[in-house]
Amino acid sequence: MNKKDILELKRRFKKEACTFTRLCGCYVDADRNKVTSFGQTFLNLEDEEFYKYLEIAKKVLSGTIGNNLLELEFPTAEEVAGGRQQFLMGLRADALKSEELMDAFYDLVIDSYDYVGNYLILVFHDAYDVMTKTSDNNKLDESEEVYEYLLCAICPVSLTKPGLGYRESENRIGPRIRDWVVGAPDTGFVFPAFTDRSTDIHSVLFYTRDTKTPHAEFMESGLGCGTKLTATEKKLTFQNIVKEVIGEDDEESDALFLNIQGSLNDMIPVTEDETAQPDPVIMTSDVIAEVLTESGVAEDQVSVIGKVYEDVFHEELPEAGQLVDPKLVEANGKRKEKLELVQQVENLKQQLAETRTLPVTPSEEDDDDVPAVKTYDVILRVKPEKVGQIHAQVIDGQKCLVIPMDEDEHAAVNGINTTI
Repeated sequence: MNKKDILELKRRFKKEACTFTRLCGCYVDADRNKVTSFGQTFLNLEDEEFYKYLEIAKKVLSGTIGNNLLELEFPTAEEVAGGRQQFLMGLRADALKSEELMDAFYDLVIDSYDYVGNYLILVFHDAYDVMTKTSDNNKLDESEEVYEYLLCAICPVSLTKPGLGYRESENRIGPRIRDWVVGAPDTGFVFPAFTDRSTDIHSVLFYTRDTKTPHAEFMESGLGCGTKLTATEKKLTFQNIVKEVIGEDDEESDALFLNIQGSLNDMIPVTEDETAQPDPVIMTSDVIAEVLTESGVAEDQVSVIGKVYEDVFHEELPEAGQLVDPKLVEANGKRKEKLELVQQVENLKQQLAETRTLPVTPSEEDDDDVPAVKTYDVILRVKPEKVGQIHAQVIDGQKCLVIPMDEDEHAAVNGINTTI
C-alpha cells in the first residue's frame, strides 16, 4: 500500500462519507479476562461515540509507511484451511455478525498480544465501493470493485490520575472519581490490504504506535505473518552494529560515527517536485562498505561491519533514509562548521605571521637550502611622498628614525591614532 491508497481510505472516515457497517469490541483486563464484549451497527451510534470511534479508526491509518505502517505478507501455510489468513477471510465474510467467530478472534488476540494492563479490542467492518478513475485522476460514476475489509484497533485502557475535583452532589472539593479511559491505538491492522486501489488478500497492513518496540509477537502469532522491522528499529540496529565495531564514548569514534551519518544523509534522493516520490536508495552491503570507507572507517572494521550487516538485513535491506538520524546529521553539520571556523582562525594567524616576517638572502657560506627568515622589530607603512623624508639621526646617543610631520598630519601606531 502506498500513501495514496492509505489516504483514499482515510478520507472516508468522516460523518458524511463513512460506510462502516458494524463495530464489535471486547474489553480485556490485566489478567487477560474478557470483562465485556459488544457488537452494534456503527451508523446507529450517538454522535459523541461515533466521532470517538472514527478518531480511533483514523489512527490505525496514521504515521509513516515503513515505520508506523508495515505491509506484511501471509506465508502459504496461513492461506489454507486452519490458517490465520483463512480465519480473517471468514471473519470478513461473516461481516462480524457471529458471536462465536468474534469470541475466537478475541481469544486469538489475547493469546498472542503481549501487553501489561487493560486494553480494548475494536473491530470495524466496511465495504467500500471503489469508483473507477480516469488517467487524470477524475472519478467516473461507476464502480470498479467493492473493497470489503476489517480494521482492528487495540487500545490501552488506563485509570485516570488521582486529583481533586468538585463533588457536585456534596457541594464540596474532594477526591476526584477515577475511571477507566480508552486511549489511542497501540497496535492495529487492516485486512486485506488495499494495494493500487484493489483488494490484496495476501497482505495485511500492520500499525504500531511505538516504532522502537512494536508488537512483533502479534505480527507472528496473531496474524501469522513473519516479523518486519520498522524504520526506527533498522536505524537503531545499524547504529549498534557500527558502534560495536568502531567503539563509542571517545572523541575519535564519535566523530567517525557522525561522518557516517552525514554520508548516509547525502545519499537520500531529493526531487524538486514535492508531489513526486523519488526512488529510494537501497543500502546493500557493498554500498554500506563504500559509505564506511569514505567516512574514514578502517578496512578491517569495514569488513566486520559488512558481515554483521549482511546477516541482520539480508532479507530486508534498509533504504538510506531509514538509517539516518536527523539529530545526528544536525550535530555533524555543527561539528563541521566548528572545525572550519578553527581552520579559518589558524589560516588568519598564519597570514598575520607571514606579514611580520621578510626573507633575507642567505650568505654564500650557508649550506642550508632553506632561506633564512628575519623578524623585524619596526615595520613602517607610509605614504609614498613621505618615504624620501625619512632619515636616521642619533639623538642622545640613540640611533633613531626621524619622520618629519606637518601640523595637519596624523599617525597611527599599532592601529591606534596618535597626535604625535
